[in-house]
Amino acid sequence: MEKSSKIFVAGHRGMVGSAIVRKLQAEGYTNLVLRTSNDLDLRDQSQVESFFSAEKPEYVFLAAAKVGGIMANNTYRADFLYENLMIESNVIHQSYIHKVKKLLFLGSSCIYPKMAPQPLKEEYLLSGYLEETNEPYAIAKIAGIKLCENYRKQYGCDFISAMPTNLYGPNDSYDLTSSHVIPALMRKFHEAKTKNGPMVEVWGSGKPRREFLYVDDLAYACLFLMYNYSKDEFINVGTGEEITIEDLARLIGEIVGFNGKIIFEQSKPDGTPRKLMDTSKLRDLGWQPNVSLNYGLQRIYEIEFVLKT
Repeated sequence: MEKSSKIFVAGHRGMVGSAIVRKLQAEGYTNLVLRTSNDLDLRDQSQVESFFSAEKPEYVFLAAAKVGGIMANNTYRADFLYENLMIESNVIHQSYIHKVKKLLFLGSSCIYPKMAPQPLKEEYLLSGYLEETNEPYAIAKIAGIKLCENYRKQYGCDFISAMPTNLYGPNDSYDLTSSHVIPALMRKFHEAKTKNGPMVEVWGSGKPRREFLYVDDLAYACLFLMYNYSKDEFINVGTGEEITIEDLARLIGEIVGFNGKIIFEQSKPDGTPRKLMDTSKLRDLGWQPNVSLNYGLQRIYEIEFVLKT
């Protein structure tokens, strides 16, 4: 990519898309094409076709998606499947039609089978049953991977896919009905602290293990892959380190300054027991994350709660 290349970041106001925009701007890219969902509905085939015909972007970062935590995924199952299928199908197909030089599609670690061996290697895709609560979202993301893979095989398109682990960072959603685990816990602990609440309830047993990546590290990986990767196979992006939900909750409680009790609601679903990415392929190319979990959590608490009060 040249500094003046026309680059479309789909989903630029979301957590991932905004991090990619920050990274591109920091690296000196000046010709970014950005559209809000009000200006361009990526679910609408005709709108996407008109946009690509008019703008003709040279490079595409496909970070737009309908996302959420366990509750949202399990409640709005049809929405998660339909909307994500439409977004990725429209953008990928029009990128082919309008001869985009390179496209990066971003998926999710939930594509892997629930009981897949750990750490999760790229070749484990489609080797077993998915986790039930987020199966529709996972199927949509798998479809996106296969679209990129097969547009490359049939048409020679330089379309690649990256599968990030669980993400956190600036511009995340803190809505308790739809957010992921870190923003949900941070909001719960912050509100309990400010209201002198005696306890915080955490969904599940606290035993599942998760890996978390600061979103700016993902943005760094996205640019790195655009420069250095061009193959059929998708590639994992993660830290290679994991933590139990119980330890995560206690760490967030310490950062927030909450001194009450933590209660685990064991009647609530845990989701996948363990989800750790094997990132050896990406590391072998020369990439590694920069932000530790402890520092990242402190940073987003300062940005999202301390500085906004």
